[in-house]
Amino acid sequence: MTYKVYGDYRSGNCYKVKLMLHLLGRDYDWVPVDILRGESREEAFLRKNPNGKIPVLELEDGTCLWESNAILNFLAEGSEFLPVSPRLRTQVLQWQFFEQYSHEPFIAVARFIKVYLGLPDDRLDEYAAKQLDGYHALDVMEQQLLRTPYLVGDHYSIADIALYAYTHVAEEGGFKLENYPAICTWLQRIASHPRHVGMFD
Repeated sequence: MTYKVYGDYRSGNCYKVKLMLHLLGRDYDWVPVDILRGESREEAFLRKNPNGKIPVLELEDGTCLWESNAILNFLAEGSEFLPVSPRLRTQVLQWQFFEQYSHEPFIAVARFIKVYLGLPDDRLDEYAAKQLDGYHALDVMEQQLLRTPYLVGDHYSIADIALYAYTHVAEEGGFKLENYPAICTWLQRIASHPRHVGMFD
């Protein structure tokens, strides 16, 4: 099965899907979508995702899945990256919800303001405000990774993919990682997987 992935290579949410497909050794075609030009709001795209956001995963039958963490769960089903145990699966979901509500809105948005928008004057206050909560999210991750090599125990899972996507480029959003040794070691551990692919590879 060859999938189509609609996305932007610079987007961490899109990178989650790309990384997952590479880890699984799945074939896919990448369809670039320029969100700054409004391509995700065009009628043709809205037929694939009425919410007008990337990424979108299109299956061979034309079915489209959206929301990056939902796509990760779909792709990882039956693989080593999604635990079988209900307790461990719940912990995976716990970290995915954490990523969407306590991590991405601060670390990813700060990066968006700086990298995508070029840190315009009218967004400087918002950019500064993102730092406090972004560092809090990193603190939470550091506490866990001081105890376990991966976010859910001893095994690499989609919880790690969900958090790796924006954490490994957090410095692009102004976040300094040198005071987070466990996170830095974890980033290296994730990148050392033999089927790992970088955001721009």
